[in-house]
Amino acid sequence: MSFFSRSAPEPPAEETPALESLIALRNIEKSYAHGASRTWVLRRIAADLREGEFVSIMGPSGAGKSTLLHILGMHDSEWTGEYYFAGQPVHRLSPKDRAKLHKQHIGFVFQSYHLLDHLTVYENLEVPLSYRDVKKSDRDSMVCDILDRFNIVGKKDLYPSQLSGGQQQLVAVARAVIANPKVVLADEPTGNLHSSQGRDLSAAAVAREARAPRLAPRRWPGTAYSTRV
Repeated sequence: MSFFSRSAPEPPAEETPALESLIALRNIEKSYAHGASRTWVLRRIAADLREGEFVSIMGPSGAGKSTLLHILGMHDSEWTGEYYFAGQPVHRLSPKDRAKLHKQHIGFVFQSYHLLDHLTVYENLEVPLSYRDVKKSDRDSMVCDILDRFNIVGKKDLYPSQLSGGQQQLVAVARAVIANPKVVLADEPTGNLHSSQGRDLSAAAVAREARAPRLAPRRWPGTAYSTRV
């Protein structure tokens, strides 16, 4: 079953999302103007994502996979259509409210890590917890737990510049899931890991968050765990 519909008819002005959907997209579009012409990155995207699903996005390079993930992650606000997250109309929210929703409920794994260079591994992992007002004692416990789960305890006092690309990616994935977000969005999260690391990481992500929906581009080992592609 395909996750995306590129030929869905244009919906009514405000189409109500399915009650069981955690994420509902209606007629999402994004384009760039080039003089008198316009290049479409996304056209008429419609989808519903329910709690507990693991969805992989399939498409060739340049098809808009990363663009869609950044819209879902609320990093990109230059799009049209309707986006509902847990019943909230994201397309109507102010930038401040979107940022709050993202910080509270979404974990994101970037292709290029996006770790904070001036913070240690331990401190990078604390960042998502600070957004959620987690007590210091609880933060320490959660960080220690995730360091152990991802086998990076020995790296906790190092800075990103002291880590290999694969180690930075492991930290980035750990940071995305540490706060038990409602949704994990992963943009080719195992691109810098060797195959066995990628398989182990994919399995760990599935086991860790059995209820949180996950979306990831097609080219990663976690596709084997997907409920939809």
